[in-house]
Amino acid sequence: MATKPLHDPYRQPVNDPMIDPVTGEYVVLAPGHNFTSVTRKIANVVLTSHTPLGWFFGLIVAGGIASVGLIAITWLVLKGTGIWGVTIPGAWGFAIVNFVWWIGIGHAGTLISAILLLFKQSWRNSINRFAEAMTIFAVVCAGLFPVLHVGRPWLGYWLLPLPNTMNIWPQFRSPLCWDVFAVSTYATISVVFWYVGMIPDFGTLRDKAQMPFAKWFYGLLSLGWRGSTRHWMRYETASLLLAGLSTPLVLSVHTVISFDFAVAALPGWHTTIFPPYFVAGAVYSGFAMVLTLAIPIRKFYHMEDLVTLRHLDNMGKVMLATGLIVAYGYGMEVFMAWFSASHWEFFMMWNRMFGPIGWGYWLLIIFNIAIPLLTLWWRRLRTNVGFLFFLSIVVNIGMWFERFVIVITSLYRDFLPSSWGTYRATKWDYLLYLGTFGIFTFLFLLFVRFIPMIPMNEIKMMLPQTKFSGGLDAEETIEETA
Repeated sequence: MATKPLHDPYRQPVNDPMIDPVTGEYVVLAPGHNFTSVTRKIANVVLTSHTPLGWFFGLIVAGGIASVGLIAITWLVLKGTGIWGVTIPGAWGFAIVNFVWWIGIGHAGTLISAILLLFKQSWRNSINRFAEAMTIFAVVCAGLFPVLHVGRPWLGYWLLPLPNTMNIWPQFRSPLCWDVFAVSTYATISVVFWYVGMIPDFGTLRDKAQMPFAKWFYGLLSLGWRGSTRHWMRYETASLLLAGLSTPLVLSVHTVISFDFAVAALPGWHTTIFPPYFVAGAVYSGFAMVLTLAIPIRKFYHMEDLVTLRHLDNMGKVMLATGLIVAYGYGMEVFMAWFSASHWEFFMMWNRMFGPIGWGYWLLIIFNIAIPLLTLWWRRLRTNVGFLFFLSIVVNIGMWFERFVIVITSLYRDFLPSSWGTYRATKWDYLLYLGTFGIFTFLFLLFVRFIPMIPMNEIKMMLPQTKFSGGLDAEETIEETA
C-alpha cells in the first residue's frame, strides 16, 4: 500500500528549503541563520552609516503630506470646526469616522504582541515589533480627531479628572469621557510594552555601535542591560505581566468606542452586537495594515528570510477568521432590522442600502466581504505576496467605508423627516485625513531607521542553536568561534 506523502508535490517544489519536509508547511525562519547572522542582519539596518536613498525620498514625501495635515489643523484652530462639513443633523463626520478607523488599525499590534505571546505563537516574533510601532503611531493619529472635534483643543485637558479651583469634573456619563480613559490607558500600556520589549536589543546595539553618540544613545535606552540571568528573568516576567495587562485592553478599547454609538437611541446604533462586531473589525483592519507595512519592508530591507511566507499565510488566516465575524455582524444588522419589527430600524437599513449614499454600503460589502472572503480560503493566494498587498489595501478602504456608513447613515436621517439633512465633507476634512497618513508614515520611517524593526532576541529564541547551546547566554561563545 502506497504511503501518502505529507508534502504536496502538486503545489510546491519538493526541495524548497522554505517548506518543512515533514509537515509540508512553510517554515517560520529561512534555514542557515545563527545568532551572529541574525544580529548582523537586523542591527546593520540601524547602525549602518549608509542610509538608502529610498528612505530619504519616503521621508520627504511623508513629511510633505504631514505638512498638509498640520496646515489643516492650524486653519482649524484659527477658524473653528465650521470649516469642516459637520452640521446638524450630521454632527459627527470625518473626525469620528477617522478616529474609529485609526484606533482599529492599531489593534493588531497589541493582539500580536500580547495575545499571541500568551498563546506561545512563535511566528509572531518576526512581526510584533513593527506591529507594536504601528499601534502607537495609529493611536497618535486617532487621538488628534476627538481633541480637534471638541472645538477648543487647547482645553482638551478638561476631559481629564484634574482637581481644579472651579470644582468642575468631566461628565463621566459621556462616551467622550470613556474614550479618554480607554484610549489613554491603551496608549500608555502599548508604549511601555513596546519599550520593555526593546531593552535587550538596545543593549546589543550599544555594544556593537561604533559612533560615540550612537553608543551613548542606545546605552541610555538600554537601562544598563547586561544580559545576565537575573536581567532575563525580570525581562520575561515584565513581558508576561504587560501581556496580561494588554490582552483585556485589546478587547476593551474598541468595545468602549463601540459604546459611543451603542448607548445612543438612534436607529442603526442602538444594538448589542456592536462591541464584538467592532473588535473583530478592528483586528481585521489591523492585520490588513500589518500586511500593508510588512510586505514593502521585507522587500526593501531584504527581510524575506525573517518575515517569511509563513507569516503572510498566518496573517491571511487571521483576516479570514475575523472577516467572517464581520460578515456575520453585517448579516445580523440586516436580520435585526427586519426581526425587530421597528419601522425606524427597517427604514435605516433600507436607506443605508439604497439611500443617497447607498453606494458606500455596497462598496464596503465588496471590499470587506466579497473580495477577501472569496479569495483567502486558498493557500496559494494567501502566499501570493502581490495579491496579499492588494488585498490589504482593499480591506483598509472597505473598513473605512464601514465606519463612514455607520456614522453618517444613522445621523442624517433619524426619526423625523423634518430633521433630516445631509453630510458633505469639505476639503479640510480630506486634507486632515490625508495629513494623518503623512504623520503615520513619517514616524514609521524614523522607527525603521533608528530602532530594530525585528526583535533580535526573540528571533534567536527560535533558532535550533538555542535548544542545543542552552539559550542566549551562549551567544558570545558562538560569536567568538564563528
